[in-house]
Amino acid sequence: MSSDGALSLGEEVNLAIEARDLVKTYPGGVRALDGLSFAVETGTILGLLGPNGAGKSTTVKILTTLSRPNAGMARVAGFDVLREPDRVRHAIGCVPQKSSVDLEATGRENLTLQGHLYGLGGTALKRRVTGLLARFGLETAADRVARTYSGGMQRKLDVAMGLVQHPRVLFLDEPTTGLDPEARADLWEEISRLVGEERMTILLTTHYLEEADRLAQHLAIVDHGRVVVEGSPEQLKGELRGDAIHVELGEARSGERARAVLDGMAGINDVMLDGRSLRARVDHGATAVPGVLAALDASGVPVASVAVARPSLDDVYLRHVGRAFRENGRETVR
Repeated sequence: MSSDGALSLGEEVNLAIEARDLVKTYPGGVRALDGLSFAVETGTILGLLGPNGAGKSTTVKILTTLSRPNAGMARVAGFDVLREPDRVRHAIGCVPQKSSVDLEATGRENLTLQGHLYGLGGTALKRRVTGLLARFGLETAADRVARTYSGGMQRKLDVAMGLVQHPRVLFLDEPTTGLDPEARADLWEEISRLVGEERMTILLTTHYLEEADRLAQHLAIVDHGRVVVEGSPEQLKGELRGDAIHVELGEARSGERARAVLDGMAGINDVMLDGRSLRARVDHGATAVPGVLAALDASGVPVASVAVARPSLDDVYLRHVGRAFRENGRETVR
C-alpha cells in the first residue's frame, strides 16, 4: 500500500474483497455506512466486528449484492458489485446467521437443491454433494431429514451448502451461534482448512472474540458506519502497551467515584467504566494493583475482585468502541 493509502496494481490483483468509501443511507436519514473502507487479501479470513447498528450487516448485504450503496465502490472476487452483480453471485458463498436448511428435506436433498440453484447437475453435482457430506462428517445422516439433525450438524450442513458451487469468497455470519463448545471447535477446524487448503477468502462476523482471535488473520472494527481500527489480532493487542487491570466493584453506584479515583492516579491510563467493571491500562500491573486498591479503599469504594492480564481483544474493542464486546448483543439486519 502506498503512503497515501491507495492500493498499487499488484496489491489490487491479490484482493478478494475491496470496499472504498461506502455510504448507505436509509429512509428517515439513517446513515448506516459513512465512508467505510477496507480490503481483504486472497486466502485470508477477515473478522468484521462491531456493535449493533455499526453497519456490519449493511456492509455484507452490499458485498453480496443484496443492497446498493448510495456512494463508494466495492469489488468481490475482482468483480464490481454494482456493474457485475451476477458474476459476484457466482463467485461467492453465503452462510447467513439464520439457517437456510430446509428441515423437511434430507441433507443430500438440501445440497442438491443448492447446486441446482447455481446451474449444477448430473454426475459432477452428485460427486460434489457426496464429497461435502464426507468432508463435514454427515455421510451417515445424508438421507435423514434435517429436522433430526443436532444443532451442530445443521450448522455444518449450512456451511456445506455455501460451498456447493466452489466459491472463491465465503461470507459467514455468526456461524457458530448456539453451538456447544465441541461443535464450535469442529467448525473452527473446518473453516481453517478452507483457507489453508483451498486458498478461500472468508469474511466472518462473530460475537465471540475468542473465535475472531482464533480464526481471523485480520480484523476490522466498525462503529457508526466506519472502520475505526484494523490490523491483525496480535498487532491490535500489541498496540496496548503494559497490562490491563480489571476491577470488579462491590456496587454499581460507586462506579463514577471509582473512575474519578483512577483518573487522578499517575501511571494509569485509558480508564473505562462498564457497569460494575472498571478497566485501566498500566505499565506494570503487579506493582500498580496495591496502590489502586489502597486509593479505592481510602475513597470508600468497595472492591469485589481485581485481576491483571495481558491486553486482550476485548481491551482493544473497549478502547475503540467505548464498551465491552459482551454488551453487543446480536446484530440487527437492517
